[in-house]
Amino acid sequence: MSWSALAAATEPEPMPVTLDEAAERATSAASWVEENWSTWLNTGLRIVLILVVALLLRMAVRRALTKLIERMNRSAQAVEGTTLGGLLVNTERRRQRSEAIGSVLRSVASFLILGTAALMILGAFKIDLAPLLASAGVAGVAIGFGARNLVTDFLSGVFMILEDQYGVGDSIDAGVASGEVVEVGLRVTKLRGVDGEIWYVRNGEIKRIGNLSQGWATAGVDVTVRPTEDLDEVKAVITAAADSMAKEEPWDERLWGPVEVLGLSEVLLDSMTIRVSAKTMPGKKLGVERELRWRIKRGLDEAGIRIVGGIPPQAEEKPADPTAGMAAPSVFASSTSPQSAAATPLPKPDLSK
Repeated sequence: MSWSALAAATEPEPMPVTLDEAAERATSAASWVEENWSTWLNTGLRIVLILVVALLLRMAVRRALTKLIERMNRSAQAVEGTTLGGLLVNTERRRQRSEAIGSVLRSVASFLILGTAALMILGAFKIDLAPLLASAGVAGVAIGFGARNLVTDFLSGVFMILEDQYGVGDSIDAGVASGEVVEVGLRVTKLRGVDGEIWYVRNGEIKRIGNLSQGWATAGVDVTVRPTEDLDEVKAVITAAADSMAKEEPWDERLWGPVEVLGLSEVLLDSMTIRVSAKTMPGKKLGVERELRWRIKRGLDEAGIRIVGGIPPQAEEKPADPTAGMAAPSVFASSTSPQSAAATPLPKPDLSK
């Protein structure tokens, strides 16, 4: 006989359930359900109510934020339609900034609303939330410590966008890189350098920002001439060149103020430097400086004023010295000189005698 057959033979047969026992068990189950069904119904209704309120509140908040962002974009487009607004407002910059702010606000609102709803649901199940919150706090500290660079980049990006430190189209100097802003993100800012290269700069690495496109810029030109030139004449030539430039397109829009001759910035023995300055549209400083140098140089040439570094005056030619090509007299030219006597060979002795 096998072990399985022996075990089956030795097992006691289950006792049959009587009708009274089955009725007693059914009565106990029914009484237990009757005692707890109200609690279950109350808990279920509470959970459903929490979910419905949370979803409706989240939908309302997100819709309100979306309408606010659309209103901001419409106001920016309306301002851009004006003459001055086209110079001061960048639609793409405002659009990206508003979308980034809206994305952050929507994410924060969703996290707060759904997180609160989840905690309320766990509380409805009579679950002690103190250990769960303590564990979540410890886990959050550990994750934050491990990803501190990511958190730093994110927070820096949020404050940069909220404070409008720079935007798309601005020329900035971020310390680690400089160029035109192509894209502004919550973690990385994308710049295009002067040679066309793309720089990806983490927002947490930016310690200081120099925005070259906000407000106005200053164009400065140094004119260096000889110290013998008439200062009043030089100033008149520079002023005439600047006035003609300010009346022509597109320089009449790029110049936001008159070109000023500030005076002498340096006086040396062989030169003097005159400083010229002008307030320009942001981002147009270099072009204004190049055009201003071009016009000032042409005006000085027409007035006969020579700048330092020009062609020097020709020196007067002197008559040639006829003895310059003659060699110095030699001591060997005289036959009576000691050198000539020393160099004369001795006569050969007569061996026939």
